[in-house]
Amino acid sequence: MVIYVSSGVVIPALASTEFSDLLSRNTDLISKSSSKTVDPVLNEIQNFGGHQAINFLTKWKDKKIFSMKETGQFVLAVPAGTDDEGRKLLAITDIVTSIKLGVVLAKVVKQIKPNSGVRAKIASAMVPFQLVSHDAEIRATGLKTIYRDIYPSHLELLKQAIAAETEIELKERMEKAYTFGVIAHGTDTHEIIGAIYSLEGDLSLEARASLNPLLNSRIYVAETLPKGANIARVILPELSVKLADGTAGRKRVILRGRAPELTLHDAYELLVEEELVPISASADKRNQALVAHAKNGHIGDWTVASLHTEHARNDAYDYLVQTEGLPPRIDQNSKRNIVSQYVFYALYDQSSNAVTDAARNVLSDVHNKVMFFTLLDLVLDGLSLASIYFLAAIGLAITFGVMRVINMAHGEFIMMGAYTGYIVQLLIPSYTLSIIVALPAAFLVTFAAGVLMERLVIRHLYKRPLETLLATFGISIALQQLAKNIFGTQARPLTSPSWLDGAMVFNDVLAISNIRIAIFFLSLIFLAVLLYVMTRTRFGLETRAVTQNPAMASSMGINPDRINMLTFGFGSGIAGIAGVAIGLFSKVTSELGSDYIVKSFMTVVVGGVGNIWGTLAGAAMIGSLQKGIEWFNPSNTLAAQTYMIIFVILFIQFRPRGIVALKGRAADD
Repeated sequence: MVIYVSSGVVIPALASTEFSDLLSRNTDLISKSSSKTVDPVLNEIQNFGGHQAINFLTKWKDKKIFSMKETGQFVLAVPAGTDDEGRKLLAITDIVTSIKLGVVLAKVVKQIKPNSGVRAKIASAMVPFQLVSHDAEIRATGLKTIYRDIYPSHLELLKQAIAAETEIELKERMEKAYTFGVIAHGTDTHEIIGAIYSLEGDLSLEARASLNPLLNSRIYVAETLPKGANIARVILPELSVKLADGTAGRKRVILRGRAPELTLHDAYELLVEEELVPISASADKRNQALVAHAKNGHIGDWTVASLHTEHARNDAYDYLVQTEGLPPRIDQNSKRNIVSQYVFYALYDQSSNAVTDAARNVLSDVHNKVMFFTLLDLVLDGLSLASIYFLAAIGLAITFGVMRVINMAHGEFIMMGAYTGYIVQLLIPSYTLSIIVALPAAFLVTFAAGVLMERLVIRHLYKRPLETLLATFGISIALQQLAKNIFGTQARPLTSPSWLDGAMVFNDVLAISNIRIAIFFLSLIFLAVLLYVMTRTRFGLETRAVTQNPAMASSMGINPDRINMLTFGFGSGIAGIAGVAIGLFSKVTSELGSDYIVKSFMTVVVGGVGNIWGTLAGAAMIGSLQKGIEWFNPSNTLAAQTYMIIFVILFIQFRPRGIVALKGRAADD
């Protein structure tokens, strides 16, 4: 019996087994594996099969295998403390039989650490074992590996797994993976075409990723087009030409709506690569060659001092071409003539015309649907943003429309509402109940703050817009600083209920978050409530009367001063509710309101001052416009803001009263 001795620990060697022999034969490949050399040992382990094979592959992939430095035996190792001298010890177990071998010094074993490329190949080798597992989670893991990187050997395995699969969802995913595998590695043209058309209407990224490689092509050049080849397109190079006035221009030839893919330089370089024409010398290479071949101030019959013109340098270089065998100098006209004698074309990597035609037809249909759902997603995003702007602006529309007060602290009422929701959540742990309580609580808090502000400041500044603007701006700064003193500068969480998590997913292109849907319906509810309040209640009728004709309303017994106070409080209360809604998806900080005050004023001015329907229209326009600009320029949100402000400025030049103009004498004020 062979024994291994290390630091006083005697380790018996295992009896020889087939799998142990397999590992022994491939010790070097396993210990020093790379993605280029690991395939033979993986194929051998895969063919061996059984529990031992899958166990070894799993441990290998997870970097849990060690090898004995002296014998190369593969073991598992776990920490076992330290010896009397403080040296680290490991308890080791045979990888094949799981027999405990004892305790050794950590320095006598070496951990096997396969790189990412090797681990990916190990994962692929594990697929045959995983697909036949009795555990659905293990089968799903194997299928996930196939989705990531499918091989031709997986096709037959998938077919067998599909026939045996009992889980409906897992079976559908297997069938989809088999379709992708046939498209990528199939050999039967009819089967490939059938797999392609089975993806018709499938907007998933996986489907598009499997079809796009079928239309990959490379550019070739020849004297004539090859017969029987699957040609993607004929390419006409973009040639430099002389215009009628003698200036340089470019002749662009467009074929089937495609812009030219090759410049004159690129076309000639392709001819050089194919060894159809000699290498040409550019002006820089010509000058470098002249410098390199100058001897005693001369190049042939030319002195270096005489090479001060292009003509002289060309003649000297032509001399070197004849005497030194340098590449000839070819001017642009010669290049153009040479290029025009050849045909440039793109050839599909896929040789079958039927396959590429099917892929092109399906991808064209998918592309049209993707564009449709992308535009629909853009519209829904615009509506979602419009609902947020409507909630933020409707309170300002009421106060600004009735009282003509430019309230720069309106954003801080939104911030106060968000912090009210945060405090309520601290007191009520149930997120659903806390949101239900937070909405009226935020209204009451900001209503009271609005009434207090109107009584102490605003009422003394009526019909003095500049002083009102400066006063409310100062109050805005004070409220922000007060919030920082109370809550600090760190963002506070306002957590939405679990039923608002996630999104409503229609396909891989169109998905709407549940929180945005909730805010959209909240804005609709508020629209209905506001319309009822403004048209069916005494307060609403009195507010409308004061808005349209304050003097006449006063003569009818309405107290404008009281209406102004309640209206300002009402608008501030609505801002508080908007703060709770906005806080559910935005960070609650002291600067929260600053992000919405400008948009709120823009919404009110564009929609029409003092009009609910106008505010709704303004919010829809501003929200849709912002999303549209961001879609065209997604990497620069600052530019989107600038373009939107410019649009608003131009809009109010042509329609200063907004989309829905206020009626009555107040409209002339």
